[in-house]
Amino acid sequence: MHPEVDIFVGNYTIIDTEVFDLWIQGYSVEEAVQVLQHRGELDTWGATPELLISDTSDHYRTFGMLEKLLLNPVKLSEEWTFQLEPAVQKMVIQKYYDFDDIVIREIIGKKLNARTRKDLDDVAEKTGVLLRSCRRQFDNVKRVFKQVDELPGSVIANIQGNFLLQSILAKKYAAIVFIINNRFETSKRKLNYLTFEDFSVCALLMMTTWTSASSLLSSGISHGPEGVDDSDLDRDFLIELRDFKLLLDREKEHRNATLSHLRGKIPDRMCSEVETNFKVYSRAIINIGVSLNNSRDLRDFFVDTVEKIIDPCRQSRWKGSELEIFLQVYTDAGSALDFMTNNHSLQSTWERYMNTMRVCICQLYHS
Repeated sequence: MHPEVDIFVGNYTIIDTEVFDLWIQGYSVEEAVQVLQHRGELDTWGATPELLISDTSDHYRTFGMLEKLLLNPVKLSEEWTFQLEPAVQKMVIQKYYDFDDIVIREIIGKKLNARTRKDLDDVAEKTGVLLRSCRRQFDNVKRVFKQVDELPGSVIANIQGNFLLQSILAKKYAAIVFIINNRFETSKRKLNYLTFEDFSVCALLMMTTWTSASSLLSSGISHGPEGVDDSDLDRDFLIELRDFKLLLDREKEHRNATLSHLRGKIPDRMCSEVETNFKVYSRAIINIGVSLNNSRDLRDFFVDTVEKIIDPCRQSRWKGSELEIFLQVYTDAGSALDFMTNNHSLQSTWERYMNTMRVCICQLYHS
């Protein structure tokens, strides 16, 4: 009697999502097997420990070979060795390029070089994320940045086109590219309380409103000359911000207009606070804008905003909702000043600056 053997032949690569997740998280084969055993995998399938080790090792070999294609996701759809169903392709790419915000928070303030990669064990220890995963996330950030940094056009569109990432993840990578490209300082101790989301929200908003591309879109031009993209801050806009010095000469008028519209919208205690410290808040907001044309001051945007605006607001015990109302009224009052209404260009620049600035301030303000 000859033994009967059932054989199944297929042309699609099977991805065990549970094992793939463990590989993505940086577990070794031995560690992954322990996790699976703890989850009751042996009882579920009636398998032996040896079979589980063999099966997990086989999956890891497949993932290791697949990783070479994930470095260039566009090639994955053209590859015949690993034929994946479209939905599985998307899942594999998304999970491979996904990241932990706490890890990226540690990376964005550092140079993307070999020394930083070598020091990722410190990041792993601080965040509790396995070192292999930290390295994958670092390498992905470096790869995406290198690929799209010099490309003209929308950073988000370029990331989606080159890495096939879904919109939400592509936007997060675009924020990283923008922060690194403009060399924003994010590592100072004063900024330690800020999360990656805080930086990301501000960066994406700046890309939408303060860049060369946003200037073209606001003028009704859908695409500009080659090289204009939404990672380059609009230099003309930054130069125009210096005209805000005119507001300092009309400070009393600006304060009175702000207070007259603010009463009844926030508690009287906070209105008194605005009346007493209007100069502190207003000059900080205006001076940050005036200095953004200087590269060093631009890099210190987050440091200056926290030090000169957030900290004084904390000391005065502003509630987040109160601060938001104040900034909106302050913006509108500035726009309504007579010299602003008579100078549409300056008024437009003020609103363009403040509509982004007030959102950033509120995002960075953790009451």
